Amino acid sequence: MTDPVTAWHRLAGDTVLLDGFHALKHALRFGAEVPVAVTADRAAALALADELAPDVRDALDGLLSEVPHETYASFVPRPHPTAVAALAVRPSRSASLAKLAAVPRRTPVVVLDNPRNLGNAGAVIRLAAGFGATGVVTTGSVDPWHPTVVRGGAGLHFATTVERLGVGELPPGPLFALDPEGDDIRGVKLPDDAVLAFGSERTGLSPELRARADHLLSLPMRPQVSSYNLATSVAMTLYHWSAGSEAPL
Repeated sequence: MTDPVTAWHRLAGDTVLLDGFHALKHALRFGAEVPVAVTADRAAALALADELAPDVRDALDGLLSEVPHETYASFVPRPHPTAVAALAVRPSRSASLAKLAAVPRRTPVVVLDNPRNLGNAGAVIRLAAGFGATGVVTTGSVDPWHPTVVRGGAGLHFATTVERLGVGELPPGPLFALDPEGDDIRGVKLPDDAVLAFGSERTGLSPELRARADHLLSLPMRPQVSSYNLATSVAMTLYHWSAGSEAPL
């Protein structure tokens, strides 16, 4: 059996860091290939699996190797309370692009236009996975597979499709962009093949994406309230779509 520390150092540069028990749990549930997983307390991790994730308990039992806490801590940006970490194989870009481009599509694609906050991006991916969205696309410089984004998404990158694209490369479908000056979303039925775009937390939609939008929509908001958190805006929009859709979750 390969030494887990040796395997970690060999694979770390080309794989996705799963930081914490819940990230590993979700990745396994949605078919991620996980070549190495470590914990500073194997008994505690398996007890957590018995309580919260019995469906992947056997897989975790076969994967988890116990290492000293100092070794575990050296593998992650900051130790997780569950003291679990793993490396997973990132889905191929060609396969992800094929999923995003496939039509007809029964669930929307979420676009984050030049997001700046890694934690917000992760929270959006978690939301998209929960609603069964086809995928999350980011534009701009942020890598949506950055460890902080994956941590914020609790490993649910593997439950949807996550890629970074240019505005001119967005998936097919009518593009609905959220903007304070748009039409009230409550009067619009969002189609299942919608592309739902959300601007940067600080600067809003880029001129390039705004120009490409087929429709501008706004969320209901009390006067003098500046804005919603990005993940909140995505949650409200996906809920509005799901309330009018027959797509099963």
